Amino acid sequence: MALVGPASGGAVARDVLEELAIASRILVDQGVFDAAGHVSMRHPSAPDRFLMSRSLAPALVTADDIMELSLDSEPCEPPGRQPFIERYLHAEIYRARPDVRAIAHGHSPSVVPFGLVSTPLVATYHNAAFLAYGVPVFDIREKFGATDIVINSAARGAALAEALGDTCVVLLRAHGFVAVGPTLPAAVFRAIFTEVSARVQLQAATLGGPMAALDAEEGRKADAINLATVGRSWELWKRRTTG
Repeated sequence: MALVGPASGGAVARDVLEELAIASRILVDQGVFDAAGHVSMRHPSAPDRFLMSRSLAPALVTADDIMELSLDSEPCEPPGRQPFIERYLHAEIYRARPDVRAIAHGHSPSVVPFGLVSTPLVATYHNAAFLAYGVPVFDIREKFGATDIVINSAARGAALAEALGDTCVVLLRAHGFVAVGPTLPAAVFRAIFTEVSARVQLQAATLGGPMAALDAEEGRKADAINLATVGRSWELWKRRTTG
C-alpha cells in the first residue's frame, strides 16, 4: 500500500495556484528572491493547510509545482516531491497567527545588515508603512545555540513565530527576513517594500542627522491605504512576469 500524507483540505482552483506561482516569480523580478526564497499562502478553504512550491528556485515555479501541506509541515500527497526544508517557518507562523494568509521569506542583501546591528529597520516612506509597527530580530542562538541558521524544525519555526508576534516583518539574524500579510498580494507588497525601504534607509543614513521615519500612527494610517490599493501594484508586477 502506498504511503499517503495528511488528508487534503480540498481542491484548489487552478487560478489560485497560478497566482502563487506568479508571486514567486514577482519576488525574483523585484530583487527580493534570488536562487533561494519562498512564498506561501493559506489554503483558501482549509485554514489548517497551506500551499507552497516544492523545493525549487523561485524563478522556475509553476502552478504544477505547488504542494499542499498541513500545519505539521507534512505534505498532503504521496511521497515523491521534495518540499522546502524551511516549510516549518511557514507552518508555525500560520499556526500562531490566524490573521496571516500569506508569507514570504527572502535573503535580500539590503535587509540582511539590519539583522546584524542594533540600528532598527524603520518605515522610511509611505509604501513601507507596515514597518512602523516594529521590526523584531530573531536570533536563533538565543534558544538553540550555534546552529546551521535554517528553520528546519517545528521548534525553530515556533520560536520565529513568537519573535514575529503581531508585527508584519521579522528579521532573521544572518539569514534574511519574513513578511506576512492578510492576502497574497499584501505579503508580496510588504516583502518588496521591506527591501526598498532598507535601501532608502541605508542611503538616508549617509546624509547624517536624525531620520524622520513614519511613526506608529502614521504607519497605521498609511498601511490601511496601501492594503486597500495593493491591487494596482499587483497587476503591474504580474504583467512584468507574465508578458
